[in-house]
Amino acid sequence: MELKKKYVKLPGNKIKVIFKKRKPKSAKCGICGKELQGIPRLRKGDFRKLSKSERRPNRPYGGNLCSRCMRNEIIRRASD
Repeated sequence: MELKKKYVKLPGNKIKVIFKKRKPKSAKCGICGKELQGIPRLRKGDFRKLSKSERRPNRPYGGNLCSRCMRNEIIRRASD
């Protein structure tokens, strides 16, 4: 797959080709591998600019496990 090209005019009447950067893959659950909800698909630099509450869900294991695996993990730890 080819990157999208954007032609930019520079001072001195030169034209430069800039390639659009691709979006990264979505974050996956650490146990089942399902795509995580509530985590934006952004590059590392753009991700860092977000506030903490926009980066990941505000729950235990938020950003690491999906909600189903999180529930199972909490139940498993409570029964030990």
